[in-house]
This record gives sequence, C-alpha cells and structure tokens, in this order.
Amino acid sequence: MSAAITSLASYGSDSDSENESESSTSTEKVDPVDSDATAHLKPLQPGHTMSLAVLNSAPEVAVKEAVETGIHLDPSLKEVAFNPTYETMFAPEFGPMNPYKSQQMAAPRNMLSGYAEPAHVNDFMFEQQRRTFSSYGYALDPSVDTHEASSCSYIGAVDEAEKNKGLTVFESGQKKPEKRKKIKGGDAGEIDNFLGPWAKYIDEKDVAKPSEEEQKELDEIIAKRQKKGRNEEEAPGEEKTILHVKDMYDYQGRSYLHVPQDVGVNLRSADAPDKCYLPKKQIHVWSGHTKGVSAIRLYPSSGHLLLSCSMDCKIKLWEVYGERRCLRTFIGHSKAVRDICFNNSGTQFLSAAYDRYLKLWDSETGQCISRFTNRKVPYCVKFNPDEEKQNLFVAGMSDKKIVQWDIRTGEVVQEYDRHLGAVNTITFVDENRRFVSTSDDKSLRVWEWDIPVDFKYIAEPSMHSMPAVTLSPNGKWLACQSMDNQILIFGAQNRFRLNKKKIFKGHMVAGYACQVDFSPDMSYVVSGDADGKLNIWDWKTTKLYHRIKAHDKVCISALWHPHETSKVITCGWDGQIKLWD
Repeated sequence: MSAAITSLASYGSDSDSENESESSTSTEKVDPVDSDATAHLKPLQPGHTMSLAVLNSAPEVAVKEAVETGIHLDPSLKEVAFNPTYETMFAPEFGPMNPYKSQQMAAPRNMLSGYAEPAHVNDFMFEQQRRTFSSYGYALDPSVDTHEASSCSYIGAVDEAEKNKGLTVFESGQKKPEKRKKIKGGDAGEIDNFLGPWAKYIDEKDVAKPSEEEQKELDEIIAKRQKKGRNEEEAPGEEKTILHVKDMYDYQGRSYLHVPQDVGVNLRSADAPDKCYLPKKQIHVWSGHTKGVSAIRLYPSSGHLLLSCSMDCKIKLWEVYGERRCLRTFIGHSKAVRDICFNNSGTQFLSAAYDRYLKLWDSETGQCISRFTNRKVPYCVKFNPDEEKQNLFVAGMSDKKIVQWDIRTGEVVQEYDRHLGAVNTITFVDENRRFVSTSDDKSLRVWEWDIPVDFKYIAEPSMHSMPAVTLSPNGKWLACQSMDNQILIFGAQNRFRLNKKKIFKGHMVAGYACQVDFSPDMSYVVSGDADGKLNIWDWKTTKLYHRIKAHDKVCISALWHPHETSKVITCGWDGQIKLWD
C-alpha cells in the first residue's frame, strides 16, 4: 500500500522525465526485449516505485518518421515494426522495370482492376442523371466538379445540353400555359357562337338526319346484317347418301352390317388375342376423302367395318376385310365433321360437325334420323354405353358445357357446366357409371352420370391440355395425349391418380389431338404424331419400340384392331386411311 502511494506521489515528477526519455529514445533502435515493456508482468517489489504509464497502457509502437519519408518497404518483408503511411506501403518498387508487363498492368492501380477515382453520388442524383441521359442524351460528368457548370461538365449530346441550359427531366423548361381567365359577371359575349352555360351553340343541330345517299348505304348495311343472321339460323343442309356397292343385300338378304365368318378370325368372340406383335408393313390404303380425315371408328364388337369422318364434310363407311371397298357415303354437314360415335349395336351413329349440328344416322340405310343443335360447335360426342341408356348421348361443346340429349324427344335433358374452356373429350369409365372429360382449361374432371357437379377435379400447374383420351381394354387406365409431347396414364378406378412410372415420350404432337390406342393384350401403346409417323411403345417398359412413316401430313389417329394380333389402322390429314400388319 505504501509503495502504491509513493508511486502516485511521484507521478507528476516522473511523467515529464518519462516523456523526455521516450522522445529521446524514439529515434533509437528498439531492443528486442524492452525491460519497461515487461515490467508490468513482474510482481511489485517492496519499496520499488513504477510509473502509471508503464502499468496502465499497452506497449507503444514507435513511429519512425525518417523511415516513412526516406526508406521504402521491402516487398518480401513479412513483419513491419512500425506504422507506415499509405504512400509508403503503395510506393513503386525499386529496381529494373519488368519488360513483360502490359501497358494496363504497368499503369498506376489502387485496386485489382485498375484505378478508381473517389466519387459519391446519392441515389436521387444518379437516377436524375440516368433519366436525363436516356431522355435528352446528355448528363453531368461525374468526374468534374458540378459547381463549375460549363460545356465541359456534360457528357453525351453537349449541344443539346447547352440548348436546354442543362435542364434535367425533373425540371421543366417550358412555361405552363396560362389559366383561362374567368369571365366576370357571366358575360358570354366574348365566346363565339356561345349563348350561355346551359344554352346551345348558334349553329348546333338537334338531329343529324342522313342525306339520301347516306340513307341508302345504311339500308344496304342493315340488310346485309339481317341476311347474315338469317343464314346462321337457316335449317341444316339437305342430307343424302350414296351407296357404292351394286347390291345392298346378299343372296340371303343380309346387309353389309352382318358380321362375316370367313375372314380367318372369329369376329364374334369377345376374347382378345393372347399375344400381339408389332406391325411392319402397309397392306392397304383406303382413299376417297378429298381432305384430311378427322376421326376413324371401328364397328362395335366385331370391327369388320370402319367409319371415317373428314374435313370434306363427308362420312364414309368402309370394309375392313374382303375387298375393302367403300360401302356408303353420308352427306349432310355443311362444314368439316369433327367426331363420330357408334351406338352399342352399330345400327346407328352420331356425327358432330363445325356447322353446329349433331346428326343421328342409320348405318344401314344412310338415312338421317334426327338433328340436334344448341347453336354452339360440338367438339366431341359419345353415346352412353349402358344398354339401358342407349337413347342418351353427351356432347362436349365450344361454350365450355357438356350437353346431354335424349334421342327420343330431341331435347336437352342435362347440362354439365363446370369447365373453364372448350370441352375436348368425353370417356366413360367404371362400368359406365361415370365419365371423364378434358378441356382447353388444362384440367381433367370426373362426373357421376346425370349429376351436373364434378366430384373429382384434377389440375396441376405442370399439366397441359389433353385433347385425346382413350380407355385401356381392361378398363383400368386412361391414356391422355398431353400437349407437352407426352402420353400420360391416369388410373380409371377410384382415385384417378397420375401413374408417374408410365409416361410415354419421344413423339411430337404439340398442337394436334392425335388419338392414342392400346393393343388388345395391353402389350403396346400406339399413337400418331405431327410428322405423320406411327409410334409404338412397350406398355411395361415405356420404351419407344417402333416408328413408321405412315402419312405425308399429321397422323391424327391410330386404332389397333380388337380381334387381330398386329393390324393397326391409321388416318391422316393427307386424306388417306391405311392398314398396317
């Protein structure tokens, strides 16, 4: 305690002497181990006095002014024993110039990429100059002091800057138009042809009656409009049919609807072939349509007849076996036919066309039995496959609705109105108790029959429109032709989940509703594509097994014959229907 008091008492006298001694020794070389620097680490000896500067402060690093000004730092030095200035640290190295340095590398640098001049511009000034440059073509030079405004302080269109006196986009050089002077005392006499705030102008007319010529032109326009409206509401075109074979009935009085028994295949059997094989070559071409074929359908159960609809507004019935002749042509639509569908027995079929009409035809006589329309374009049509409901059919329309008609009355009995886009396909599943519809709204909806509210709605952000859907022969799967060049497989029982393990790729179909089909034994999946090719995938591995150039234009549909091991029928927009084996 006495030693501490003594050291405090001697603080005043010691501090001056210490400062002098420090200044005198500042120019001298510092010893490696200074006794004063380690004095604070030693225990205090009784009777020994020590300055507070030694006790209370860290060891000081001497600043060598002579070294800073006169001597440069050695670049290879690892440790610096003093505080050098910025100029000392970044002074150029002594010695010969490096002859291999480029001009850019030899130039003075204060950063890795070059020399950066100190500058500061706040956000508003920067944005102001940027907008001025983009609008007027000039801006202030940031490297010049802004207080010295002259032609040299601008970059870009200097002449424009001088002309506008350096105005920015936030400063308006034009004078504001003077406000209209109010007329005192309500005197409106100064305004020409104006009689007052509620009065009309002197030369203003109440009724603009057209002249005789103008009236004639108006009458013609109105008449044309009314005529156009009448055309749309006119009755459908007259239906007729052409029989292309000599005799409609054979010697036993049987028509062409009779299932043949001498073709080498039991067409009456309900069993599918045990093993299917890949088709290799073309064996027949049905040609008769003058424009692209839209859809083809095989005769129910037997498949001995083929029905085709085309963009030439005609529907044709062909033989699949024998001479493979065109049997009958059905004419009655005024625009391209979009879809066709047989009833269960094959005696009647429905056709849907762009003339907004759905027509019911007799397959044998070619007579048009009835017509249906709701003034919208039908995109697809399907009979209810249930034997007890063969008088009912549904059609997907362009106005986002699925409409259900009764053939006996010709009236709409139900409307399913939940889709957000035109309805493309209707497929019956689950023993015909439900049906699945797809639409341009990129969704898939599942409906209970006769209940106009969908109980299942499938729509993912990654999904695309699916304009062609086919049910597998075993009724367990739905093959959907997706517009992202894939065939997606959904379960057709209960959950309707996407089977992510079965995705068929490798063809180009974007923009076309190419119909998909299965082989009868569920071994293969077939589909046309936009290049006119017939693609065949293996069902188990989803590998693309075979590809055939089938048509010159889009191959819009492919059907695998339900009783044949390797017969596939394709149709395309080149107007041809081909048989492959």
